[in-house]
Amino acid sequence: MTLELKHLDDIDSVAHRLLAAGREQPVWLFEGDMGAGKTTLIKALCRALGVLTPVQSPTYSIVNEYTTHEGHPVYHFDCYRLRNEAEALDIGIEEYLASGNYCFIEWPERVVSLWPARYFQVQLTAGADDQRTIEARLVTD
Repeated sequence: MTLELKHLDDIDSVAHRLLAAGREQPVWLFEGDMGAGKTTLIKALCRALGVLTPVQSPTYSIVNEYTTHEGHPVYHFDCYRLRNEAEALDIGIEEYLASGNYCFIEWPERVVSLWPARYFQVQLTAGADDQRTIEARLVTD
């Protein structure tokens, strides 16, 4: 599916559409250049899921855990600072990915060999101003 985000005000609507398309898949991989809006989109997805706590980029912590109003955990990863896949294994990424809970992963290309066989891929491309093109698809190996 391809979605066009013309104004940042429409991001919550886009988040709901993405969740409807990818709801059955807990692992989501977010790809896009720096500043494409990965964290902003993940914040909107977390709002749509009913996350109660503030959502921030886990750039330094690598992973943040949020809780929905129903008590379900949502994991948010930023793999940008990882030097290698061994560091991801050290934080227990395999257990997170196998948990069945939503795992939103920014910069997944840093941990390619750890990707599960099934995931929801979200590619963001920045346009002029706040415009973004979001391409999403379920990937199964």
